[in-house]
Amino acid sequence: MNALISVSDKTGILEFAQALHALGITLLSTGGTAQLLAGAGLPVTEVAEHTGFPEMLDGRVKTLHPTIHGGLLARRDLPEHMAALQTHGIATIDLLVVNLYPFEATVAKPGCTLDDAIENIDIGGPAMVRSAAKNWKDVGVLTDASQYPGVLAELKADGKLTDSTRFSLSVAAFNRISQYDGAISDYLSSIQPDGSRSLFASQSNSQFTKLQDLRYGENAHQQAALYRDLHPAPGSLVTAKQLQGKELSYNNIADADAAWECVKGFTESACVIVKHANPCGVALGVDALEAYSKAFKTDATSAFGGIIALNRPLDERAALQISKQFVEVLIAPGFTPQALEVFKAKANVRILQIDLPPGGDTPWKQGRNLIDIKRVGSGLLMQTADNHELALGDLKVVSQLQPTPAQLQDLMFAWKVAKFVKSNAIVFCAGGMTMGVGAGQMSRLDSARIASIKAEHAGLSLKGTAVASDAFFPFRDGLDVVVDAGANCVIQPGGSMRDQEVIDAANERGVVMVLSGVRHFRH
Repeated sequence: MNALISVSDKTGILEFAQALHALGITLLSTGGTAQLLAGAGLPVTEVAEHTGFPEMLDGRVKTLHPTIHGGLLARRDLPEHMAALQTHGIATIDLLVVNLYPFEATVAKPGCTLDDAIENIDIGGPAMVRSAAKNWKDVGVLTDASQYPGVLAELKADGKLTDSTRFSLSVAAFNRISQYDGAISDYLSSIQPDGSRSLFASQSNSQFTKLQDLRYGENAHQQAALYRDLHPAPGSLVTAKQLQGKELSYNNIADADAAWECVKGFTESACVIVKHANPCGVALGVDALEAYSKAFKTDATSAFGGIIALNRPLDERAALQISKQFVEVLIAPGFTPQALEVFKAKANVRILQIDLPPGGDTPWKQGRNLIDIKRVGSGLLMQTADNHELALGDLKVVSQLQPTPAQLQDLMFAWKVAKFVKSNAIVFCAGGMTMGVGAGQMSRLDSARIASIKAEHAGLSLKGTAVASDAFFPFRDGLDVVVDAGANCVIQPGGSMRDQEVIDAANERGVVMVLSGVRHFRH
């Protein structure tokens, strides 16, 4: 058996080659890899010696040769193929180990130039991988160091690879080539005439790998599956570890993402309860128990069968309280053994642990998407994700009344929540707790009224509350509704032709109004 090894990333390759040699497998290699193996005392034939043709053009041409591709592509079951190899003195290559030039890592570096990128486009590697993967019935092709142990174990046990292993390796190889070519296309398609890069390439080649099939989609007659980015951001939902419970459904995952994205935006201990993609209760507390208890009070009815997310580890006290309600999914960055013991009695509850990412100055470091994608008929909508964070210094007070420090805290809290409520969104808050949430209505007036009704049903007073509106008030009537309900301060983006009319109404009603200057539609 002959193995050709040509790797850019040499992680684990020496040990792998040593194991192949111990199994009696002949080694061929290229350039730096050959030097590494020879330096370790392994008998290795350099590719130039094998082909009888030297590397040229600064290494751009070294494996693009009939001796290499003939050895990879020849079908062992076709006598005419084997006769052709014999006529031309070509040996079969039965195992190919290749990983490609680090194009993705190169273009991710700050200051990468077009020349840098071009020189890191592998030609010979993908060509060999494609040849070996096409001829999978006779050739095993490895494209990642994680495959080494399994292949070695099989070779040691049986002296060869099974058909299923070679086919799996072939699929992985073609997937790797697809990813590689997609990355090259994405990069080159983003280059502008002035040399700068556009966020939105002229062709999108998004790559996702399937994590699991789902029982069904939003409804039982729909099929569904969950995919993740090739390199998921730390702290994102797809990095979750499920500690117990039934399999996640399509709706569970969508709602869990909404809850987790909202709760991890708070630096204080917080709890978010989501139902049908909308927060129905959000609160801060000194610990997980207080945060949950306050969030639950907002709308206990809607919280039934909801998704609960916390940004602090869950302890036994909080677990005992949460276990009293029907919960579909429970998410936290950690769980004490005692808390997990509480939920053993409720085996169907899905418990997800997601490690919070370390602090960072970019959305990616915060575990958020950089680009959001929405499917439309035969197309995609792509946009930069809504990662805007409002600071106190961004607020513009436009009312005669000035906000108190306590009001500013409530306004900022309400604004963070409103960002995650479906438009039109109206959120009443007080004391680090949502008091009423109106979501997803065609009229902002109706959202305000629904929020008031929900607060009344929950037995919560809206007197002295802060209100956030995700978009501007087009008329004063929306402001009048929230003030009539008890609000004494309001935060909204501003930007309406009738801003002054609404500001005058705030002064007339004796309430504080601040403008954020930023809209947060969520559709």
